[in-house]
Amino acid sequence: MDTAITKIVIVGGGTAGWLAACRIAAAAHPAAADPITVTLVESPDVPTIGVGEGTWPTMRATLERIGIGEAEFLLACDASFKHGSRFRGWASDASDDVYFHPFTPPVEADARGLVAAWQADAANAPFADVVTPQPQVARQCLAPRQRTMPDFAGALNYGYHLDAGKLAALLMRHATERLGVRHLRDHVTGVDRAETGDVIAVRTRDNGAVGGDLFLDCSGHAALLVGEVPFIDRGDVLFNDRALAVQVPVAPDSPIAAQTDATAHAAGWIWDIGLPTRRGVGCVYSSAHMSDDEALAALTAYVGTPELVEPRRLRFRSGHRAQFWTGNCLAIGLSAGFLEPLEASAIVTVELSLDALLDDWPTRATMPLVAARFNTLFRYRWDRIVEFLKLHYVLSRREGRYWQDHRDPASIPPRLAELLALWQHRPPLRADLPMVDEMFPAASYHYILYGMGASPPATGPLRAGALPSLAPIAQRTRSMVAALPPIRAYLDACRAARQPIAMEQFS
Repeated sequence: MDTAITKIVIVGGGTAGWLAACRIAAAAHPAAADPITVTLVESPDVPTIGVGEGTWPTMRATLERIGIGEAEFLLACDASFKHGSRFRGWASDASDDVYFHPFTPPVEADARGLVAAWQADAANAPFADVVTPQPQVARQCLAPRQRTMPDFAGALNYGYHLDAGKLAALLMRHATERLGVRHLRDHVTGVDRAETGDVIAVRTRDNGAVGGDLFLDCSGHAALLVGEVPFIDRGDVLFNDRALAVQVPVAPDSPIAAQTDATAHAAGWIWDIGLPTRRGVGCVYSSAHMSDDEALAALTAYVGTPELVEPRRLRFRSGHRAQFWTGNCLAIGLSAGFLEPLEASAIVTVELSLDALLDDWPTRATMPLVAARFNTLFRYRWDRIVEFLKLHYVLSRREGRYWQDHRDPASIPPRLAELLALWQHRPPLRADLPMVDEMFPAASYHYILYGMGASPPATGPLRAGALPSLAPIAQRTRSMVAALPPIRAYLDACRAARQPIAMEQFS
């Protein structure tokens, strides 16, 4: 007889653990004969890493599914809007080397025709500026929506910048106070397993054994439940393995940057994320190409402050597990893997893992089949992220051993090398990315490829159809710049609108 999976135990808090708790609890059927219970075990002794400050647009659907309103989220997490990423100095070290990877795709058109129209009508303008209004809106530090719009709707596709520690705290409150998640502040001391290897229970210091049907390992790099699963190191492709992170105060009336800035340096890059009360700035680098002192000097020069607050020092390996779901245990978050934070893929892999789990919720009988499919899907997804991040380095013309090593053919994944050969003769097409839900669509490859100066392919021997008109995009850009509010003004208005509610809670 098949058995339902109803007792869920999550080991670890942070963004991954609390997102998992909220998604599962919110999706649980309240009137089920055997209802789902969610228990999250979080050690009071282990701090969360909490440096992931950028999301993809997927976070909007996640918040809506778990029942957190957009204004509540923005104010509770010191959050702001993200239009995409802006890259400085990646193609070369020239001061004007800047391009944008926006979240909004180009106008719907055949890729060949779109690139041809860009070359015919506006070849001297950046590709992203010609095919979507988003870069110009972002440069003006404007919100992607007006306050009268329904939650999570926008004039443009958008994600968020946020304080990861405050996000975890908001999710914890929501899970425990609104969704009925059981929270155990306790330290895991051991794992009880059946002869099959399935987890029966996790043993805790103060609450004894906590049993369940399905266990989610959200314990970060400790990987308390899946640590024996082999780890596939991708450092042969992505060389960065260290980061220095600092927080920089901002003036309360200053514009809030609407994109993540990624500025290349001699052996890595620097992220810069704008929040309402501060900037999060970090220097990512390869310890094989740059010393810690050199990285600190690069970060100090970027921030422009002679004496920095002591930065947080992070060490990591870019890589992932050989399997993510083994037996009745699923690794989510850092326990599953981590790649350097370029393009902010950390939180979205958590979201997509939970989507896949909930879309095909297992029973005891189907769990091996569901797990196998999950492993196949996420190995494909991790491979695609690795390739997409590598693309940024392969296309660079910067000098120096770090950048030259990145262009070494031996460090380029074979599939990416094949695509690069194809793209010399035609633009990236949907056929190059066959999955229904690709990590990065063809449009993202267009933005990176042509943003970094790759030559558009010459006209082929086949007759091209009518080229799409780019004039409506320019008109739409002007309209949006005129109509959308500055991000700072938008957030101030949200805060003012919620203030009476906040005061009533203390009366």
